[in-house]
Amino acid sequence: MSVPIQSLIDTAEVLWPTAGAEGWDAPGLVSGSARQQISRVLLTVDVTSSVLDEAIDGAFDMVISHHPFLMRGVTSLSEQTSKGHLISRAVRAGVSLFAAHTNADIVENGVSDVIAKSIGLANIRPLVKSSPGVGHGRIGTLPEEMPLGELARRIAKVMPSTATGVRVSGEFTQLVQTVALCGGAGDSFIGEAILSGADVYMSSDLRHHPVQDAREYAITQGTGPAIIDVSHWASEWLWLDVAANQLSEKFPQVQFVVSQLRTDPWDFVITQ
Repeated sequence: MSVPIQSLIDTAEVLWPTAGAEGWDAPGLVSGSARQQISRVLLTVDVTSSVLDEAIDGAFDMVISHHPFLMRGVTSLSEQTSKGHLISRAVRAGVSLFAAHTNADIVENGVSDVIAKSIGLANIRPLVKSSPGVGHGRIGTLPEEMPLGELARRIAKVMPSTATGVRVSGEFTQLVQTVALCGGAGDSFIGEAILSGADVYMSSDLRHHPVQDAREYAITQGTGPAIIDVSHWASEWLWLDVAANQLSEKFPQVQFVVSQLRTDPWDFVITQ
């Protein structure tokens, strides 16, 4: 049994409305025809050559990724380029590409919402609200206070393993209960985390200066969140299972499989 891609596009629009995507983003059908019939779909954070190998070897018709494979700065699909080489292989193999990115970050059961639920937060709401239940990041509370180090260990257990692990700025023993977070690269929301009164802010790809400024603010003002930095890929991978389940309920005749390949670009780390 199979369904046309257009049916999946229509369902995706309900789950992750494209109107919620950032202006620079490019979610939706990246390659392929809306008329193509699909019966096996692979879900991943990133479309890489290894993921495409998995899709072709596994006879998948489509790859749904969180990150759009083509987003900005692409002027050629020549097979002399990495983008052109991969997408040409996908077209020849009949594997269509589709992405749900920032529009899937902000919704209920979206990327940030799934992280908040996975680490056991209650009273979950958007950190930056755009409409009821929708917005960037999430903030919520743990059932009881716990040491910052223990929260970091909980996050490490919930998320898939990566070379860079979980980095923390703050005292291991300081007690935290209100947690703000944002899946993906979220240092642009550190200011909102400070204003929210959160005890800790978790995101990924956090840069040196925004984190240092936040810690100096906490030290000098006596208030402000500790900071937890995790792998970009790991923070978004958790959402894939939820998305696959949502799509499976709508299309029981289609197989939705989450790729177990780690597409985090970092392979190892040397601690000092």
